[in-house]
Amino acid sequence: MHAMRYAITLPADYDMEIIRHRVKSRGHLLDDFEGLGLKGYGIRERGIDGSPVNQYAPFYLWADPQAMSRFLAGDGFRGVIRDFGRPAVQHWQGLFHCPGPAAGTLPAAFSLRTETVPESADPATVLTEAVARHEELATADGVHSTALGLDPRHWELVHFTLWADAVPAAAGDRYQVLHLSAPGTGRLGAGRQW
Repeated sequence: MHAMRYAITLPADYDMEIIRHRVKSRGHLLDDFEGLGLKGYGIRERGIDGSPVNQYAPFYLWADPQAMSRFLAGDGFRGVIRDFGRPAVQHWQGLFHCPGPAAGTLPAAFSLRTETVPESADPATVLTEAVARHEELATADGVHSTALGLDPRHWELVHFTLWADAVPAAAGDRYQVLHLSAPGTGRLGAGRQW
């Protein structure tokens, strides 16, 4: 499993209905994309849920890393580049993924939080503790699914959780989910990946 995201920050007065329409008319195109585990089409709106910006920020879990490469070189991502410019794409090696009690529902939101592994810390200890926190989180009411990834170049962890309803304030940045494409959630596996 690989996690991936890009964020397109939009002007403060941007009409977010444009993004809603874009997702409504195009989101289904990845509903059966081979190798995609899931994609949460997320947005944040300035002044809502503490967001300082308007942002379109999808998050992906890939069951097949070659599918991620196909997507980035394909027509869908070309459309993103054409309409918004080429965004920086972050990606992380998957460490953990697990469905939660609300996995059978459509998620309304997701949370995203990154943290740097301190240089003085033992990586194995940090990763073991982070996985344990996600194992516990995966049992919490309202959790659709949760995932953890590592970027070893920057020693950065990403914590991603889909929620059936509202995101708890302490979970990280909060995004509204406009659509969920989940053709390969079964191929993502569950539990520790490393």
